[in-house]
Amino acid sequence: MDLTDKSTIITGGGSGIGKSLAKRFATAGARVTVADLSVEKATQVANEVNGLAVECDVRDEAQIENLVKISEETYGAVDLFCSNAGLAFGEPSHSASASNTVWATCWDVHVMAHVYAARAVLPSMIERGEGYLLQMASAAGLLSQIGDAAYSATKHAAVGFAESLAISHGDDGIKVSVICPQYVATPLLGYEEGGERVQAPGTLSPEDVAETIYEGVVNDRFLILTHPDVKTYIQQKAGDTDRWISGMQQLRRNIIEQTGGTDLKSLSKLL
Repeated sequence: MDLTDKSTIITGGGSGIGKSLAKRFATAGARVTVADLSVEKATQVANEVNGLAVECDVRDEAQIENLVKISEETYGAVDLFCSNAGLAFGEPSHSASASNTVWATCWDVHVMAHVYAARAVLPSMIERGEGYLLQMASAAGLLSQIGDAAYSATKHAAVGFAESLAISHGDDGIKVSVICPQYVATPLLGYEEGGERVQAPGTLSPEDVAETIYEGVVNDRFLILTHPDVKTYIQQKAGDTDRWISGMQQLRRNIIEQTGGTDLKSLSKLL
């Protein structure tokens, strides 16, 4: 997709990858609506990209419908909807130990928010015969995130939903991309917003990730892998799943031995 003059919505656009995407898409000529749970953060980014700021809790379908309505009233039809908002909680002990509230929140943000967005924009996109759904998942949606079953399971579901959209609506002129990054230097991983450029092996800056995502959108690529190693890991998993599981078990033991835990901030100490 050529983003010139395209109306684009980005949820979770007030920080991290979403913020960098808003800047990159605006540089490419897109008219950006920045949506975030924090209207202050959304406004700050929108001011930087000469865009529109909307407060939005993506767990609430009515708020996503309102987000789309405001963007349409301002810019016309929504050409691209980027469902980027995400979160992670970790787990107290075993893989089923996170509370029902944590599981439900992960499901609402990582899966249902994507469903709500598609439900809000697909009818008009299908009628026009064009549109783009850009959905943030994670490498955990293709592999797994050690120490966070709720995150991994819902990111797997996000990838599955994106595949369904692409299969069902490609003939309608709808483009779909699913983004599966590994470690990115955002507050989710314990990095300060706007901190120094990351040099740690295996961790990319939000700006670098946004550039790869932009290239994926320009080339209408379904699976956008910001970290090249992930493709190798997927092939290893598919080639010998038992061996891959064994390797992941060993990796988990190594992480616990070196950091004392498996939460994201512990993992970041290894990067």
